[in-house]
Amino acid sequence: MSWDHNDMPGTFAVPPMPTAPPRAPADASRAVAAALLNLSGLGLGYALMRRWGLTAVCWVATAVLLLVALPADPDGVPGTAVVLYLVLLGLAGVHGAILGLRTRLVRPSRAWLAIVLGVVLLAVPAGGVALYGDARDRATEAMLMDRLERADKLVRASGQQSFTTAESDYRRALAAYRGLRSDHPGSKAADRVPDRLKTFYATVGSPYAQKNYCDAIAPLKYLRTVPGAMGKRELGALSTWPDDRLATSLYECASQALGHGDADWTTHFGDLLSTFPRSAPAGKVEPAVSAEVDRTVKQVGGSDPCAAVEHLRSLGTQVTALPGEQAGVAEALGKDADRAAANADSGTYDCGVRQYKDGRFAEAVTSMNEFVKNDQHARNRARAQKIAIAAEIAQTVPAAGRRLPTTASGGSIAVTVKNDSPDDITVMYTGPVTGSFSLKACGSCTTYSLTSTLLAGFTPCHDSGKNYPRRTIRLPVGTTYFVHKSRTGTGKSPASDTAKLRPGYIYTECAYMTSLGY
Repeated sequence: MSWDHNDMPGTFAVPPMPTAPPRAPADASRAVAAALLNLSGLGLGYALMRRWGLTAVCWVATAVLLLVALPADPDGVPGTAVVLYLVLLGLAGVHGAILGLRTRLVRPSRAWLAIVLGVVLLAVPAGGVALYGDARDRATEAMLMDRLERADKLVRASGQQSFTTAESDYRRALAAYRGLRSDHPGSKAADRVPDRLKTFYATVGSPYAQKNYCDAIAPLKYLRTVPGAMGKRELGALSTWPDDRLATSLYECASQALGHGDADWTTHFGDLLSTFPRSAPAGKVEPAVSAEVDRTVKQVGGSDPCAAVEHLRSLGTQVTALPGEQAGVAEALGKDADRAAANADSGTYDCGVRQYKDGRFAEAVTSMNEFVKNDQHARNRARAQKIAIAAEIAQTVPAAGRRLPTTASGGSIAVTVKNDSPDDITVMYTGPVTGSFSLKACGSCTTYSLTSTLLAGFTPCHDSGKNYPRRTIRLPVGTTYFVHKSRTGTGKSPASDTAKLRPGYIYTECAYMTSLGY
């Protein structure tokens, strides 16, 4: 026997320790168990194989998912986070199966027990999903109830404002109700929307309940558009809720405006007759118009006949424009319009008399001339002509308008009027009697300079060589006012004269023209 010189006597060689457990024989059951344990999301497959780092990775991934998911939100977990987590679980399951194929488990020692444990632990993520879904549903319900409450607050606040100001908020609230019913039909909030819609309609239409009919028109018209947004089936009886109320509001508001002479009455009556032609309020339109014509006709004989005449004229025009779909309505309204126009024409006389008495002579001339033109057979036509003449004279000589002229004519005193001017003239006179006539121009006559009329001895109409156009009239004793007015040209001021006529005298009036020229 020989000894190696490197071997020390009395020592023994020790084999090195293995760095990992010896590989076990391949076992498919063990692989399945490791995969199932990892799919629980807790990394237990890795833990039973003493792969602590990988176990920690699974724990961290699950913790991150819980931080993202909790508390439950109506929108749920972000899709990216869910996908990444599922991918990680899948990788952990596959990787665990690969490792478990040849790696012994610490415990349980039997693979079938590990499989049973893995199956049981799969209830953890499944239960978590179920619990999370329930929590998400509760969060969603809370969100929807909050949305419903916000819409309710909008309606309550809008009810304290005018419709013009609140309309946009009403529309927002309605959009919220519509969204709840269409997007979340099975939710508690959606189930409460029908009751909320009743409150919505009552709030929007509250001016009608308060009998503010004019203010109620716009909101009631808006409510008639709501079925287009919500649907008639959704609204049920509410879809026709505004109709009768709107018809009544249109009538009442128009009636008020008609009585006060406001122009809006035609718009509202027109809407009523075209939108609700067979409604009870529509049936009252023509009687209301007829009563207003009657009332205004009576006012023609009152203290302000001109206002009554103007109102009658407006009624005649406005009534004609009203629609009348029902049999007889258009015909009746047409008769009302004709009656208003006829009484306006006849009432023009009373208006002219009032204008004359108030000293509004230019207006009186216009009114009386209009009356004479429009009513050829009027009882007062002859006197209206006299009043128009007197009013025109009074514009130059205000004293002539102190008394309202009569239809009297003639007298005992002869007055001759001559025309010493190159223009045709109209001679108007008023006093105890009133009248007018025309004189042709004097062909050989000229215009006098103003300075020549101021010279001593100036005597127009005394040239024996001229044949002055003339006319002799007979007037009563008293003061008569004359005005001579050129019938051609503009800018020529009329001349006037006041004559106090007495018996036993012969009177001559001379009309002539002056200019500023020298």
